[in-house]
Amino acid sequence: MFTSAKGVSDERQEFLESAKAHRIERESHRRLHHSSTLIQSVVRGFLTRRRLQNEIRREFDELMAQLMDTNDDTVVQYVDAIRIYELIRKFMFILDTNKDGKRFEQMCKYMIATMNLTDNCRPLEDGLERRQITYVSVVFNKQMAVQWIQQLKTVLWKCCQYLKQLKPEVPHDYKQIQLFLNMLITFTSTNSWVVLKECPQVYEPLRPVVNQLCQNVMNSLVSKGLYANLQILLMKGLMRTKPTLKKSALTAIITLSLRPVISAKFNESLMNMFLLHIFSIPGLIYHLNSIANDSLTVLSNESILKKSVEILSLDQNSRILFNALEGNYALCLLANVIHLAFIEIPLNTMAANMVDFICVITKLLESCQKYVVSKQSSLTHWHPVLGWFAQNVDQGLHESMVYVKSQLQYLWSAQLIQLIFSPLIELSDKSLSQSRRESVGSFGSGATNTANPTLNVTSAKNSVNSTKGNFLKKAFERASQTVGRAGQGIVSGQSGSSLNCRLGSPETTLIALICNLYETALNTLTQVKLDILAGLCYQDLILPNLWHFISSLGPASGMKAFLDHLTLHTKTCAPEFQILILFCDCATHLITILDDMEMRQFTPTDHWLIKELKVSNFMKDLENGRKGAHLLMQKVPHIIPHKERVVLFRKYVNNEKTVLGLTESACASPQSTLITVHRSRVVEDGYQQLATLPPQSLKGVIRVKFINEQGLDEAGIDQDGVFKEFLEDTIKRVFDPSLNLFRVTTEQRLYPSPTSHIQENHLSLFEFIGKMLGKAVYEGIVVDVPFASFFMSQVLGQQQNALYSSIDELPSLDAGLYKSLTYIKHYDGDINQLDLTFSIDDDCMGQIVTHELVTGGRAIPVTKETRISYIHLMAHFRMHTQIHEQTAAFIRGFRSIVNPDWLTMFSTPEFQRLISGDNTPIDLSDLRKHTKYFGGFHNNHRVIIWLWDILEKDFTRDEHKMFLKFVTSCSKPPLLGFAHLEPPLSIRCVEVSDDNDTGDTVGSVLRGFFTIRRRDPINRLPTSSTCFNLLKLPNYQKKSTLRDKLRYAIASNTGFELS
Repeated sequence: MFTSAKGVSDERQEFLESAKAHRIERESHRRLHHSSTLIQSVVRGFLTRRRLQNEIRREFDELMAQLMDTNDDTVVQYVDAIRIYELIRKFMFILDTNKDGKRFEQMCKYMIATMNLTDNCRPLEDGLERRQITYVSVVFNKQMAVQWIQQLKTVLWKCCQYLKQLKPEVPHDYKQIQLFLNMLITFTSTNSWVVLKECPQVYEPLRPVVNQLCQNVMNSLVSKGLYANLQILLMKGLMRTKPTLKKSALTAIITLSLRPVISAKFNESLMNMFLLHIFSIPGLIYHLNSIANDSLTVLSNESILKKSVEILSLDQNSRILFNALEGNYALCLLANVIHLAFIEIPLNTMAANMVDFICVITKLLESCQKYVVSKQSSLTHWHPVLGWFAQNVDQGLHESMVYVKSQLQYLWSAQLIQLIFSPLIELSDKSLSQSRRESVGSFGSGATNTANPTLNVTSAKNSVNSTKGNFLKKAFERASQTVGRAGQGIVSGQSGSSLNCRLGSPETTLIALICNLYETALNTLTQVKLDILAGLCYQDLILPNLWHFISSLGPASGMKAFLDHLTLHTKTCAPEFQILILFCDCATHLITILDDMEMRQFTPTDHWLIKELKVSNFMKDLENGRKGAHLLMQKVPHIIPHKERVVLFRKYVNNEKTVLGLTESACASPQSTLITVHRSRVVEDGYQQLATLPPQSLKGVIRVKFINEQGLDEAGIDQDGVFKEFLEDTIKRVFDPSLNLFRVTTEQRLYPSPTSHIQENHLSLFEFIGKMLGKAVYEGIVVDVPFASFFMSQVLGQQQNALYSSIDELPSLDAGLYKSLTYIKHYDGDINQLDLTFSIDDDCMGQIVTHELVTGGRAIPVTKETRISYIHLMAHFRMHTQIHEQTAAFIRGFRSIVNPDWLTMFSTPEFQRLISGDNTPIDLSDLRKHTKYFGGFHNNHRVIIWLWDILEKDFTRDEHKMFLKFVTSCSKPPLLGFAHLEPPLSIRCVEVSDDNDTGDTVGSVLRGFFTIRRRDPINRLPTSSTCFNLLKLPNYQKKSTLRDKLRYAIASNTGFELS
């Protein structure tokens, strides 16, 4: 029973599985059938569409072959516009952008040709009127008008899409660009429709409708992205060294971009699109001014600048626009606005909107400033105008930045400065005329006045006299008098001025906004800061007037008003403080632009010293950390005598030695370092033993043991003289040009050699040399090593200063190259004839190596617009780029010994004096006062009396220098006098030959003191040990013998010997 039940169950399971299999098979057949049906449908559809496309293309080609010449695509025959409309409707349905480009071009040419037909009212031979040929005639057919409008929108948008893809630099593409722009110009305005002009009786009543139609078409294009496509085209054509868009194309683009704005009566959204996509193109106004000047006239006639300022002055619009533009193109928008404002100065269009203009320019600068950073990082890029920038600068923008920079310069041009600062200038002129009338009245009534009747600074003097101890206020008084004379006496009245202005008044607020504009420019456009300051200081347009205005704000030349205002606004963020800050920046520029050499050349020696300043009190303020004293020392150190600054430097060194435990009492401490140097390997042994020492050990005591040529230890006197000898010998050898670590200029001044890499480990050697020179400066040891001034500037870090200019330093390296670059700068002919590129060919050990001044520079020609950039890049390459690694290594070594902050109070010539000593005549009395005597000599010994008498009366100044170099190896005295010569100059009597000289024995001292051995040693010459600043002098019996032998020894320069 159970078996049969199991069999039934198995049969049932088999039946179910069989049914399932049949069901799956049927489902599979159904899917296969459906798939085959779908594939057949798709294939039939594809074949049908391809057949239809081929038929339409064949119909199109056949008709166009009849209507147009196949050679030059000119129209030779016309047909009814409705027929063309039908053909275009079919063609646009199957248009393939890649395959049908040529056909679309033919279609556009035919459409343009029908629009340019004349004699539209005259019938043709077949009875068809010409006006029925014109493509726009279809719109007057009520049944087709709506479809025709849609067709026109489609065709014109396709033109925009083609414009986006074409390249203006390709000749064939440029012809297509002109064609498609012509299409857009023709069909978005009725101004060029010939049919309307020739058949006014038919179409004139319909003109308003047609105008509305064109506006509708234009709005459709704008909504789809017309401005974005025009922007792409402008970028391709203008963002390059040499623009590829010509006048016709550029004019068409500007016309197209203005049409929607004008027709919408300067709607805010359309104006925003215009500013965002068109007016932010780099150098747009510059190129319009040089290529399509007629477009500038259109911009002026439509008051585009005024409308743009009004739109940008609205906070919401400006925020949206700045967020979309970010920093790079906000700068380009700023440049275009400034340039257009400069062009429209004669039209006086901005007079009524000057406040808005100032606020808009400030906003644009602030929007750029958000992306400006002070330091380089992995997220920053170098911008030629803004410095380190938190956005990338693409190649096209980099190429066009020269145009943007030239546009920005109009902001600080004399014309625009006069326009923007006109409220300040008008106040000064009004005050001047009033002061003159008052002075004439006083003179007529017998009133006494000063020598200059229009200048009266009584209140300023009174306020200063009340606090005579404050030298800053005395400086203000002097400045007020000086600037008053420069401004032809514009300060007058009992309060110091006849303006009687006050902080918070409308006049002050307006001038504060103007000053804030230029302060923002100084803080944003960091790489042209010097140009901005130069423009503001040009021809005394601003500085005298600004000082006059500040002086009018109250007592103490207006300072009291600012101090009172500071109690209310503690963070100096109030706009009124910008007036004082801008004045200080301009005044600082005029002062600091004069380096030390220029000051000495054009002014008396002590002209820049503040005589009212007590140096001792000032130094005390520095020690106490007073911010004012440190600020003066940082900004204008030349107001302090140079000698006092050197004393301060030595004080800094001594203080550090005390902190590090390196004072004289610690000389025998474990911090001293002993090195062993072989005479024939001074540099090599010194480098191996000192290069790896930490800076603190190098600042300490270094003992040197010399090994002579026989391999024996030399005896040395323990006065640090052996180290001085080692240091002098090392410096003398490493700075020898034959070693090729350094080269000499035509003036025999040293700078790092660009080909120093032939020396092994040359960068480590430069760092070692920097350490050795730093050690000499640190210890006050003068070394006669003349450096080129441009190299000294780099060691001081002055190339980081905004006032630094490579071209100004170039004569110190290569006067011939400077002359050549100056010739290029002033060249009046075609600069292209000089065949220059942004590259330089250098002869490197017999091989010509090409260096690019910019990326791809060998392919970038130098043009009239870019030659200034080329000149500065060339100077920068010669003085910085090609020796950058060597200079950086030298500076790294030097600054490891000498704190760079200590050197900020010295100019380049002063720094050279700190290294090599003073250029002043040698003070023999000071030298004698600090000279020590040994071997029986003393100050009243007859030989010593003869020596000083010979030096003073018989030797010339040049021989004085030769004598000093003979004894100390340096012809220049120490900056602080011979009291600071290390070691002190010594004179020792010698009675035997130098080979047998054992120093100060009892016998030699007695013989020298009692003048024993009176036989004149006429066969011996004076000798010296420069490492100890020691003169070894025989006990001559005649003054004439001493004079002749000494003169011979110092002239032949052969008396240097070693102990």
